[in-house]
Amino acid sequence: MSTTKIKSTVEEMIQPYLNEQGFELVDIDYVKEGSNWFLRVYVDKEGGIDIDDCVLISEQLSAKLDENDPIPTVYFLEVSSPGAERPLKKAEDVAKSVGKNVFVTTYETVNGLKEFEGKLLSFDNGELVIEAGKKQYTVPYDKVASARLAILF
Repeated sequence: MSTTKIKSTVEEMIQPYLNEQGFELVDIDYVKEGSNWFLRVYVDKEGGIDIDDCVLISEQLSAKLDENDPIPTVYFLEVSSPGAERPLKKAEDVAKSVGKNVFVTTYETVNGLKEFEGKLLSFDNGELVIEAGKKQYTVPYDKVASARLAILF
């Protein structure tokens, strides 16, 4: 089974539980590091999550995954917050991040650049407006390869 299929199967399994408990599924990674496989589940909730939330979710997900056994290999389950530089995977994530600092990469050159880091001023009509330095850049959402919150120094 491909990693993409594993991720989508796991998402379908755990999404109802997370929604019921008031958590948001931010991302799932299924990766091999050295000889070990890791299933990493990133969750959040309004006001943030703490270690107790991660333990609770990990225990529940572990039981659910053991019951259905969708992953053919031995793996380590890790549950954590998405961190300060949280990925912005969906348009809704981008919309919630207006006014915050972001780092965005694009599939192709936009305004002569492929990377933008600055304050997200708006997200309307499928376009991000990012203020970087003293300039504003308009980036079409359909050209975004990846986006995340950014801590600027």
